[in-house]
Amino acid sequence: MSKDWTPERGAAHCVAWPLVYDPPNRVFMVARRNMEPAAMMRVWINGHLYSERDAKISVFDHGLLYGDGVFEGIRAYNGRVFLLDEHLERLWNSAKAIALTIPLSREEMIQAVLDTCRANRVRDGYIRLVVTRGIGTLGLNPYHCTQAQVIIIAGTIQLYPAELYEQGMAVVTVGTHRNLPEAVNPRIKSLNYLNNVLAKIEAINSGVMECILLNAQGYVAEASGDNVFAVHGRTLVTPPTWCGALRGITRDAVMRLAVGLGYEVREDVMTRYDLYVADEVFLTGTAAEIIGVTTIDRRTIGDGRPGPVTRRLAGEFAAYARSTGTPIDPEPAPRRRRGAAAR
Repeated sequence: MSKDWTPERGAAHCVAWPLVYDPPNRVFMVARRNMEPAAMMRVWINGHLYSERDAKISVFDHGLLYGDGVFEGIRAYNGRVFLLDEHLERLWNSAKAIALTIPLSREEMIQAVLDTCRANRVRDGYIRLVVTRGIGTLGLNPYHCTQAQVIIIAGTIQLYPAELYEQGMAVVTVGTHRNLPEAVNPRIKSLNYLNNVLAKIEAINSGVMECILLNAQGYVAEASGDNVFAVHGRTLVTPPTWCGALRGITRDAVMRLAVGLGYEVREDVMTRYDLYVADEVFLTGTAAEIIGVTTIDRRTIGDGRPGPVTRRLAGEFAAYARSTGTPIDPEPAPRRRRGAAAR
Protein backbone atom coordinates (compact mmCIF):
# COMPACT_ATOMS: atom_id res chain seq x y z
CA MET A 1 0.00 0.00 0.00
CA SER A 2 1.30 3.46 -0.87
CA LYS A 3 2.75 5.54 1.94
CA ASP A 4 0.48 8.34 0.71
CA TRP A 5 -2.63 6.26 1.38
CA THR A 6 -5.23 7.89 3.62
CA PRO A 7 -8.68 6.65 4.64
CA GLU A 8 -10.26 9.35 2.49
CA ARG A 9 -8.18 8.38 -0.57
CA GLY A 10 -8.83 4.72 0.11
CA ALA A 11 -12.55 5.41 0.08
CA ALA A 12 -12.23 6.95 -3.38
CA HIS A 13 -11.13 3.55 -4.66
CA CYS A 14 -14.08 1.86 -2.97
CA VAL A 15 -16.95 3.76 -4.55
CA ALA A 16 -17.89 0.71 -6.57
CA TRP A 17 -18.17 -1.33 -3.39
CA PRO A 18 -20.62 -1.09 -0.47
CA LEU A 19 -17.80 -0.10 1.91
CA VAL A 20 -17.28 3.65 2.44
CA TYR A 21 -15.26 5.77 4.86
CA ASP A 22 -16.98 8.14 7.29
CA PRO A 23 -14.35 10.84 8.04
CA PRO A 24 -16.02 12.48 11.09
CA ASN A 25 -16.23 9.16 12.89
CA ARG A 26 -13.07 7.66 11.32
CA VAL A 27 -14.82 4.40 10.54
CA PHE A 28 -15.47 2.21 7.52
CA MET A 29 -19.09 1.27 7.05
CA VAL A 30 -21.41 -0.51 4.63
CA ALA A 31 -23.33 1.94 2.51
CA ARG A 32 -26.49 -0.12 2.13
CA ARG A 33 -27.71 -3.63 2.78
CA ASN A 34 -28.12 -5.93 -0.19
CA MET A 35 -31.89 -6.03 0.05
CA GLU A 36 -34.74 -4.88 -2.15
CA PRO A 37 -34.97 -1.05 -1.99
CA ALA A 38 -38.48 -1.04 -0.58
CA ALA A 39 -37.71 -3.68 2.05
CA MET A 40 -37.13 -2.68 5.65
CA MET A 41 -35.06 -4.91 7.87
CA ARG A 42 -36.95 -6.90 10.50
CA VAL A 43 -35.16 -7.66 13.76
CA TRP A 44 -36.01 -10.62 16.01
CA ILE A 45 -36.20 -9.65 19.70
CA ASN A 46 -37.42 -12.09 22.33
CA GLY A 47 -39.74 -14.00 20.03
CA HIS A 48 -41.11 -11.11 17.98
CA LEU A 49 -40.06 -9.54 14.68
CA TYR A 50 -39.88 -5.74 14.70
CA SER A 51 -39.10 -3.28 11.94
CA GLU A 52 -35.63 -1.80 12.31
CA ARG A 53 -37.31 1.48 13.25
CA ASP A 54 -39.13 -0.18 16.16
CA ALA A 55 -36.38 -2.59 17.25
CA LYS A 56 -35.44 -1.29 20.70
CA ILE A 57 -34.03 -2.51 23.99
CA SER A 58 -34.06 -0.94 27.45
CA VAL A 59 -31.38 1.58 28.39
CA PHE A 60 -31.06 -0.46 31.59
CA ASP A 61 -30.01 -3.63 29.77
CA HIS A 62 -26.61 -4.68 31.09
CA GLY A 63 -25.56 -5.57 27.56
CA LEU A 64 -25.62 -1.83 26.88
CA LEU A 65 -24.49 -0.60 30.29
CA TYR A 66 -21.59 -3.01 30.78
CA GLY A 67 -21.09 -5.07 27.61
CA ASP A 68 -22.49 -7.97 29.63
CA GLY A 69 -23.54 -10.58 27.12
CA VAL A 70 -22.35 -12.77 24.27
CA PHE A 71 -22.79 -12.87 20.52
CA GLU A 72 -22.08 -14.72 17.31
CA GLY A 73 -21.55 -13.54 13.75
CA ILE A 74 -22.82 -16.14 11.29
CA ARG A 75 -22.85 -16.36 7.50
CA ALA A 76 -25.55 -17.51 5.11
CA TYR A 77 -24.54 -18.77 1.68
CA ASN A 78 -26.76 -19.94 -1.16
CA GLY A 79 -29.87 -20.22 1.01
CA ARG A 80 -28.15 -22.05 3.87
CA VAL A 81 -26.83 -20.93 7.26
CA PHE A 82 -23.18 -21.94 7.36
CA LEU A 83 -21.95 -24.04 10.31
CA LEU A 84 -24.88 -22.98 12.48
CA ASP A 85 -24.43 -25.81 14.98
CA GLU A 86 -20.78 -24.86 15.54
CA HIS A 87 -21.70 -21.21 16.11
CA LEU A 88 -24.39 -22.16 18.62
CA GLU A 89 -21.98 -24.47 20.44
CA ARG A 90 -19.59 -21.54 20.87
CA LEU A 91 -22.44 -19.22 21.88
CA TRP A 92 -23.57 -21.60 24.61
CA ASN A 93 -19.98 -22.09 25.80
CA SER A 94 -19.44 -18.31 25.97
CA ALA A 95 -22.68 -17.89 27.92
CA LYS A 96 -21.72 -20.66 30.34
CA ALA A 97 -18.34 -19.03 30.94
CA ILE A 98 -20.01 -15.79 32.10
CA ALA A 99 -22.83 -17.58 34.02
CA LEU A 100 -25.49 -16.40 31.57
CA THR A 101 -28.55 -18.58 30.95
CA ILE A 102 -29.83 -18.44 27.38
CA PRO A 103 -33.65 -18.42 27.55
CA LEU A 104 -34.11 -20.62 24.46
CA SER A 105 -33.29 -24.20 23.62
CA ARG A 106 -30.89 -24.77 20.75
CA GLU A 107 -33.74 -26.00 18.57
CA GLU A 108 -35.70 -22.82 19.33
CA MET A 109 -32.64 -20.69 18.56
CA ILE A 110 -32.14 -22.42 15.20
CA GLN A 111 -35.77 -21.77 14.31
CA ALA A 112 -35.49 -18.12 15.35
CA VAL A 113 -32.39 -17.65 13.16
CA LEU A 114 -34.11 -19.24 10.15
CA ASP A 115 -37.30 -17.21 10.73
CA THR A 116 -35.27 -13.99 10.80
CA CYS A 117 -33.46 -14.89 7.57
CA ARG A 118 -36.75 -15.65 5.86
CA ALA A 119 -38.33 -12.42 7.13
CA ASN A 120 -35.45 -10.47 5.57
CA ARG A 121 -35.24 -12.62 2.43
CA VAL A 122 -31.61 -13.33 3.16
CA ARG A 123 -30.00 -16.05 1.07
CA ASP A 124 -26.44 -14.74 1.08
CA GLY A 125 -25.78 -12.58 4.09
CA TYR A 126 -24.65 -12.08 7.64
CA ILE A 127 -26.49 -12.87 10.87
CA ARG A 128 -25.70 -11.22 14.19
CA LEU A 129 -27.00 -13.23 17.15
CA VAL A 130 -26.83 -11.40 20.49
CA VAL A 131 -27.72 -12.53 24.01
CA THR A 132 -27.64 -9.81 26.66
CA ARG A 133 -27.80 -10.17 30.43
CA GLY A 134 -31.12 -8.34 30.41
CA ILE A 135 -32.65 -5.39 32.22
CA GLY A 136 -31.10 -4.62 35.60
CA THR A 137 -30.12 -1.82 37.91
CA LEU A 138 -27.34 0.71 37.43
CA GLY A 139 -25.12 -1.46 39.64
CA LEU A 140 -22.86 -4.26 38.40
CA ASN A 141 -24.70 -7.13 40.11
CA PRO A 142 -25.89 -9.39 37.26
CA TYR A 143 -28.25 -11.25 39.57
CA HIS A 144 -30.47 -8.16 39.70
CA CYS A 145 -31.11 -8.53 35.97
CA THR A 146 -34.31 -9.96 34.63
CA GLN A 147 -34.37 -12.64 31.95
CA ALA A 148 -31.68 -12.50 29.28
CA GLN A 149 -32.68 -10.96 25.96
CA VAL A 150 -32.09 -12.50 22.54
CA ILE A 151 -31.64 -10.30 19.47
CA ILE A 152 -31.15 -11.57 15.90
CA ILE A 153 -30.25 -9.32 12.97
CA ALA A 154 -30.01 -10.66 9.43
CA GLY A 155 -28.56 -8.47 6.68
CA THR A 156 -25.20 -8.26 4.92
CA ILE A 157 -21.68 -7.26 5.83
CA GLN A 158 -18.47 -6.43 4.00
CA LEU A 159 -15.41 -5.72 6.10
CA TYR A 160 -12.99 -4.92 3.32
CA PRO A 161 -13.25 -3.62 -0.26
CA ALA A 162 -13.43 -6.40 -2.83
CA GLU A 163 -10.20 -5.21 -4.46
CA LEU A 164 -8.23 -6.16 -1.34
CA TYR A 165 -9.20 -9.81 -1.80
CA GLU A 166 -7.45 -9.67 -5.17
CA GLN A 167 -4.50 -7.46 -4.24
CA GLY A 168 -3.98 -8.37 -0.58
CA MET A 169 -3.96 -6.00 2.35
CA ALA A 170 -1.42 -4.17 4.48
CA VAL A 171 -1.54 -4.51 8.26
CA VAL A 172 0.44 -3.15 11.19
CA THR A 173 1.28 -4.44 14.65
CA VAL A 174 -0.45 -2.30 17.26
CA GLY A 175 0.55 -1.37 20.80
CA THR A 176 -2.75 -2.60 22.25
CA HIS A 177 -2.12 -6.08 23.66
CA ARG A 178 -4.64 -8.89 23.63
CA ASN A 179 -6.56 -9.34 26.87
CA LEU A 180 -4.99 -11.73 29.35
CA PRO A 181 -6.87 -15.07 29.40
CA GLU A 182 -6.84 -14.80 33.20
CA ALA A 183 -8.78 -11.52 32.94
CA VAL A 184 -11.31 -11.59 30.08
CA ASN A 185 -10.60 -14.80 28.22
CA PRO A 186 -10.51 -14.10 24.47
CA ARG A 187 -12.29 -17.40 23.85
CA ILE A 188 -15.42 -15.80 25.31
CA LYS A 189 -17.11 -13.98 22.43
CA SER A 190 -18.52 -11.29 24.68
CA LEU A 191 -20.23 -7.98 23.94
CA ASN A 192 -17.24 -6.22 25.52
CA TYR A 193 -15.13 -5.76 22.38
CA LEU A 194 -13.25 -2.70 23.59
CA ASN A 195 -9.90 -4.51 23.36
CA ASN A 196 -10.57 -5.11 19.66
CA VAL A 197 -11.98 -1.63 19.09
CA LEU A 198 -8.88 0.04 20.54
CA ALA A 199 -6.70 -2.04 18.24
CA LYS A 200 -8.88 -1.15 15.24
CA ILE A 201 -8.56 2.56 16.11
CA GLU A 202 -4.76 2.22 16.03
CA ALA A 203 -4.91 0.45 12.67
CA ILE A 204 -7.12 3.08 11.03
CA ASN A 205 -5.02 5.90 12.50
CA SER A 206 -2.00 4.20 10.90
CA GLY A 207 -3.69 4.25 7.49
CA VAL A 208 -4.58 0.56 7.22
CA MET A 209 -7.74 -1.43 7.79
CA GLU A 210 -6.44 -4.28 9.96
CA CYS A 211 -3.77 -5.02 12.52
CA ILE A 212 -1.95 -7.72 14.45
CA LEU A 213 -2.34 -7.92 18.22
CA LEU A 214 0.36 -9.44 20.39
CA ASN A 215 -0.25 -10.92 23.82
CA ALA A 216 1.46 -9.74 26.99
CA GLN A 217 4.44 -12.05 26.28
CA GLY A 218 4.95 -10.54 22.82
CA TYR A 219 3.61 -13.51 20.85
CA VAL A 220 1.16 -13.16 17.97
CA ALA A 221 -2.46 -13.55 19.13
CA GLU A 222 -4.78 -12.55 16.29
CA ALA A 223 -6.03 -9.60 14.23
CA SER A 224 -8.62 -7.18 15.58
CA GLY A 225 -11.43 -9.38 14.31
CA ASP A 226 -9.78 -12.29 12.50
CA ASN A 227 -7.48 -15.24 13.07
CA VAL A 228 -3.96 -15.22 11.61
CA PHE A 229 -2.24 -17.92 9.54
CA ALA A 230 1.37 -18.05 8.32
CA VAL A 231 2.34 -20.32 5.42
CA HIS A 232 5.83 -21.83 5.30
CA GLY A 233 6.13 -24.15 2.31
CA ARG A 234 3.31 -26.69 2.72
CA THR A 235 2.88 -25.98 6.42
CA LEU A 236 0.21 -23.68 7.87
CA VAL A 237 0.78 -22.26 11.36
CA THR A 238 -1.74 -20.40 13.50
CA PRO A 239 -1.50 -19.26 17.14
CA PRO A 240 -3.02 -21.55 19.78
CA THR A 241 -6.00 -20.21 21.71
CA TRP A 242 -3.95 -19.89 24.90
CA CYS A 243 -1.93 -17.18 23.15
CA GLY A 244 -5.05 -15.04 23.01
CA ALA A 245 -6.76 -16.21 19.82
CA LEU A 246 -10.46 -16.78 19.53
CA ARG A 247 -11.21 -20.30 18.35
CA GLY A 248 -12.68 -19.09 15.10
CA ILE A 249 -15.32 -21.11 13.29
CA THR A 250 -13.81 -20.15 9.92
CA ARG A 251 -10.33 -20.83 11.33
CA ASP A 252 -11.29 -24.39 12.21
CA ALA A 253 -13.00 -24.93 8.85
CA VAL A 254 -9.91 -23.73 6.98
CA MET A 255 -7.68 -26.01 9.05
CA ARG A 256 -9.86 -29.01 8.14
CA LEU A 257 -9.87 -28.05 4.47
CA ALA A 258 -6.10 -27.61 4.45
CA VAL A 259 -5.50 -31.03 6.00
CA GLY A 260 -7.82 -32.54 3.39
CA LEU A 261 -5.72 -30.91 0.66
CA GLY A 262 -2.54 -32.46 2.03
CA TYR A 263 -1.06 -29.51 3.92
CA GLU A 264 0.46 -29.83 7.36
CA VAL A 265 -1.45 -27.68 9.83
CA ARG A 266 -0.37 -26.91 13.35
CA GLU A 267 -0.97 -24.51 16.21
CA ASP A 268 2.26 -22.94 17.41
CA VAL A 269 3.63 -19.88 19.15
CA MET A 270 4.68 -17.18 16.68
CA THR A 271 6.49 -13.88 16.94
CA ARG A 272 6.34 -11.07 14.41
CA TYR A 273 9.52 -12.51 12.89
CA ASP A 274 7.61 -15.66 11.92
CA LEU A 275 5.08 -13.53 10.06
CA TYR A 276 7.70 -11.32 8.39
CA VAL A 277 9.57 -14.29 6.88
CA ALA A 278 6.53 -16.38 5.96
CA ASP A 279 5.86 -17.31 2.34
CA GLU A 280 2.28 -16.16 2.81
CA VAL A 281 0.09 -14.70 5.55
CA PHE A 282 -3.68 -14.65 5.52
CA LEU A 283 -6.55 -13.83 7.86
CA THR A 284 -9.75 -15.79 8.42
CA GLY A 285 -13.07 -14.82 9.98
CA THR A 286 -16.80 -15.18 9.51
CA ALA A 287 -17.14 -11.67 8.12
CA ALA A 288 -13.70 -11.49 6.46
CA GLU A 289 -13.76 -15.07 5.10
CA ILE A 290 -10.16 -15.52 3.79
CA ILE A 291 -8.03 -12.52 2.83
CA GLY A 292 -4.32 -12.39 2.03
CA VAL A 293 -1.88 -10.11 3.84
CA THR A 294 0.88 -8.72 1.65
CA THR A 295 2.55 -6.19 3.95
CA ILE A 296 3.14 -6.24 7.72
CA ASP A 297 4.78 -3.23 9.34
CA ARG A 298 6.01 -2.21 5.85
CA ARG A 299 7.68 -5.60 5.33
CA THR A 300 6.57 -7.27 2.09
CA ILE A 301 5.26 -10.80 2.58
CA GLY A 302 6.29 -13.25 -0.13
CA ASP A 303 6.13 -11.58 -3.54
CA GLY A 304 3.72 -8.90 -2.35
CA ARG A 305 0.59 -10.62 -3.65
CA PRO A 306 -1.82 -13.19 -2.18
CA GLY A 307 0.01 -16.47 -2.60
CA PRO A 308 -1.06 -19.74 -4.22
CA VAL A 309 -1.97 -21.42 -0.92
CA THR A 310 -4.14 -18.48 0.14
CA ARG A 311 -5.87 -18.40 -3.25
CA ARG A 312 -6.42 -22.16 -3.29
CA LEU A 313 -7.86 -22.22 0.21
CA ALA A 314 -10.10 -19.24 -0.56
CA GLY A 315 -11.50 -21.08 -3.58
CA GLU A 316 -11.99 -24.32 -1.66
CA PHE A 317 -13.63 -22.48 1.22
CA ALA A 318 -16.04 -20.64 -1.09
CA ALA A 319 -17.10 -23.91 -2.73
CA TYR A 320 -17.51 -25.61 0.65
CA ALA A 321 -19.47 -22.73 2.17
CA ARG A 322 -21.94 -22.61 -0.71
CA SER A 323 -22.61 -26.35 -0.63
CA THR A 324 -23.28 -26.99 3.03
CA GLY A 325 -25.31 -25.60 5.90
CA THR A 326 -28.77 -25.50 7.48
CA PRO A 327 -31.41 -24.71 4.81
CA ILE A 328 -33.21 -21.41 5.43
CA ASP A 329 -36.35 -22.51 3.59
CA PRO A 330 -37.99 -25.83 4.48
CA GLU A 331 -37.02 -28.66 2.18
CA PRO A 332 -39.92 -29.41 -0.21
CA ALA A 333 -41.69 -32.69 0.43
CA PRO A 334 -41.00 -35.32 -2.24
CA ARG A 335 -43.76 -35.44 -4.85
CA ARG A 336 -45.70 -38.68 -4.95
CA ARG A 337 -46.03 -40.31 -8.33
CA ARG A 338 -49.45 -40.17 -9.91
CA GLY A 339 -51.37 -43.32 -9.29
CA ALA A 340 -49.07 -44.44 -6.51
CA ALA A 341 -50.96 -46.28 -3.83
CA ALA A 342 -51.27 -44.52 -0.48
CA ARG A 343 -49.66 -46.39 2.36
